[in-house]
Amino acid sequence: MSMSDVEMLFKFVGGLGMFLYGMHVMAEGLQKTAGNKMKHLLAVLTNNRFIAVLVGAAVTAIIQSSSATTILVVGFVNAGLLELTQAVGVIMGANIGTTVTSWLVSMSEWGAFFKPEFIAPLIIGIGAFGIMFSKDEKKIDLSQIAIGFGILFIGLSFMSSSIEPYKDAPIFAKAFQTLGSNPFLGILTGAVVTAIIQSSSASVGILQTLAINGMVNWNSAVFIMLGQNIGTCITALLSSAGAQKNAKRAAVIHLLFNVMGAVIFGIIMFVFFLLNRQMGTSSVSSVEISIFHTVFNIANTVIMFPFAGFLVKASEIILRGGESSEEDEVEVIIRHLDDRILETPSFALENALLEIEHMGELAVKHVKTVKQAIVDNNPKKIKKAYKIEESLDRYAELISNYLLKINKLPLTEEQNVMASNLFYTVGDYERIGDHCDSIASLAENLQKQELKFSEVAIKGITRVFEKTEEAVEKSVEVLKTEDERAIDIVERDEAFIDDMEEELRKQHIKRLAKQQCNANAGIIFLDMLASLERISDHCLNIVGYTKNEDI
Repeated sequence: MSMSDVEMLFKFVGGLGMFLYGMHVMAEGLQKTAGNKMKHLLAVLTNNRFIAVLVGAAVTAIIQSSSATTILVVGFVNAGLLELTQAVGVIMGANIGTTVTSWLVSMSEWGAFFKPEFIAPLIIGIGAFGIMFSKDEKKIDLSQIAIGFGILFIGLSFMSSSIEPYKDAPIFAKAFQTLGSNPFLGILTGAVVTAIIQSSSASVGILQTLAINGMVNWNSAVFIMLGQNIGTCITALLSSAGAQKNAKRAAVIHLLFNVMGAVIFGIIMFVFFLLNRQMGTSSVSSVEISIFHTVFNIANTVIMFPFAGFLVKASEIILRGGESSEEDEVEVIIRHLDDRILETPSFALENALLEIEHMGELAVKHVKTVKQAIVDNNPKKIKKAYKIEESLDRYAELISNYLLKINKLPLTEEQNVMASNLFYTVGDYERIGDHCDSIASLAENLQKQELKFSEVAIKGITRVFEKTEEAVEKSVEVLKTEDERAIDIVERDEAFIDDMEEELRKQHIKRLAKQQCNANAGIIFLDMLASLERISDHCLNIVGYTKNEDI
C-alpha cells in the first residue's frame, strides 16, 4: 500500500467521522428546537397503531437514528410506558423516519448548488456566526443544526474524494458484481457493516458515496440495503440485554419486522433482476438509492401493518414466560427510570415527571395513613407509615439521581428550568414524607404513654388533616394536569391550615391554663399541628413551580 493509498484511507475514515459527528450535532440541535413538544408525543401513543407509526417516523426524523428510536422504545416498554402493541407501530415508523438522512446525502446530485463542497462551508459559517453572536436560544439551536448539516456534507465530500481515484479499479467492479449476483452475500455484507458502525444511516451514506462515484450497480445496492435494515436491529438487541421480557420482545419485533421485509423484498427483487438483467448490472445513483430506500420502508410498513398482532405473538413465542411478579417497589422504580430513555432529554424529563407523580401519590397515602393512626388510634397504621416513609426516601434518591443524569444532557433553557423544578418537587415530597414520619413517631409516643387528645382537639386536628390531605392530592393533580382550579384549592387550603393552626394553638394553650388536658399530650398535639402546617407549605411550593409556568 503506497502513501497515497494510506492518505486516502485516512481521508475516508475522517470523512466518515465527520459524517457521523455532523449527524449527531444536527440531531442534538433538532431535539433542542423541538423542545418539550416531543414529550407530548408520548400522550398520543395510544392503541391506534397508525398514529404510533407517524410518531415513530417523526421522532426518528428528529433524532436522526432508527436505532436510537428503537432503543427509546425498548426503554419505554421496560419502564411500563408503552405496551408491545403500541411499540410495533413506533418501530415501523422509525424505519420510515430514517430515510430522511439518505435524502440529505443525495442532495449533492440535485444540482451544483447542493454539492457539499459548494454549500457546506457557507452553512457552517452561518451557523458559527449564529452561535458566536446570537443571544437568542432558538437561533443558537438553529445554528447548531446548520453546523451539523455542514459538517455532515463536508464529511461526505471527504469520503467521496477519497474514493474517486479508485472508481475504475477492477476490484470494486468485481466486488459489487459478486454481491449483486449473490443476494445472501449482499444482505450479509449490508448487515455486518451496519452492525459494526451501529448506524444504518451511516452505512446507507457510505453506499451512496460509492454510488456518487458510479461504483455501485442496482442489484448489489438493493441487497446491501436490505441487509442494512437487518444490521440496524443489532443496536436495539444489545440495548435490551438486562431488560424485562417485554422490552426484549420489542427488540425482537424490530428484528422480525426487518428480516421479514428483507425476505419479501429480497425475493421480489431477485426475480425482478432475473427478468431485467440489464437494469440489475447498470449503475445506481445516490438519488435512486434514496428512492428505493424510502419506497422499501414505506411498502414494508404497509404490508406488515395488518400483521402487527402476529409480530407481537411471534416475539412472545420466541421469548416465552411472563414478567416476574416478585419485583418489589424499589425494583419497579429502578426499571421505570430507564437509562435508555436518556437518549432523548424531553422524553427523559417526562419520564421523571411521571415517577414524581407516583411519588406524590405515595405522599398522599402517607398523610392518609398517619391520619388514621391518630384519629382512629390505630397502632398498625404507624408501622405502615414507617414503611411508606422508607419507600418515599428511596423514591427521592432514585429520582434525584435520574434528574442529575438528565442535567448532563444537552437541554434547552426551558428544559433546564423544568429539570431544576422537578428536583425541587422531589425535595418537597421527600420533606412531606419526613413530616408524616414525625407525626407517626408522635402517634407512637402518644400510644406508649397511654395519652389521649380531648374530643375538641381530635375534632380540630381531624379538620386540619382533611385539608392537608386535600392539599397533597391537589398538588399531584397539578403535576398531572396543570389545572388552575387545583392550584387555587392548594392555596386556599394552605391559608386555611395556617389560620387553623394558629387558632387551635391558642385554644389549646387556654385549655392547658385551665388544666383541661394533659400537658404531655398537649406538646404532642402542638408538634403535630406544626408538621401539618409545614406539609401544606411544601404543597404550596410544588404548585408554585407550575403557577410560575416553569414546569
